[in-house]
Amino acid sequence: MQKRTRQPYLRQRPQKEHRTNEEITAREVRVVGENVEPAVYPIEKALRMAREMEVDLVEISPTATPPVCRLIDYKKFLYEKKKKEKEQKAKSKQSEVKEIRFTPNTDDHDFDFKAKHAYKFLQDGNKVKCYVQFKGRAIMFKDRGELLLLKFAERLADVGSLESMPKMEGRRMIAIFTPKKK
Repeated sequence: MQKRTRQPYLRQRPQKEHRTNEEITAREVRVVGENVEPAVYPIEKALRMAREMEVDLVEISPTATPPVCRLIDYKKFLYEKKKKEKEQKAKSKQSEVKEIRFTPNTDDHDFDFKAKHAYKFLQDGNKVKCYVQFKGRAIMFKDRGELLLLKFAERLADVGSLESMPKMEGRRMIAIFTPKKK
């Protein structure tokens, strides 16, 4: 029987997003940055300029001809980029889908009460999924359910729009409302 040898666990370094300084392979690069005349320089001169200014030469656009490099402090650049992404993520609000349930025999007061809630949900930027639940023999009153949902759509017309006409899914008739853009 042959003895198995374990492979040592090799931890891979995370790939850098940009090439910096000596990692840049092009012979000539277009250099941009603060206190620099934007022009095409040989890589040696661009690296010398970076050392003199005590910053990094970072390849921003590797697919351009010649590649575009910026003279910046790379750590600070990454920090600010991460900070911007975090701010954008915080600003983008995830919209939720709120559900409102009716029956074919929903009374006017209940209808008004649920319409107020849906109105508030749509103003907050959430989608509203309304459905009429049919139980037992109530399935015979599909037309009542459809009328109820269309009346609901009419009530919410100024803050939301109906995605599609009410449709049956099993024992439910469903209509989805999306908020109107401000």
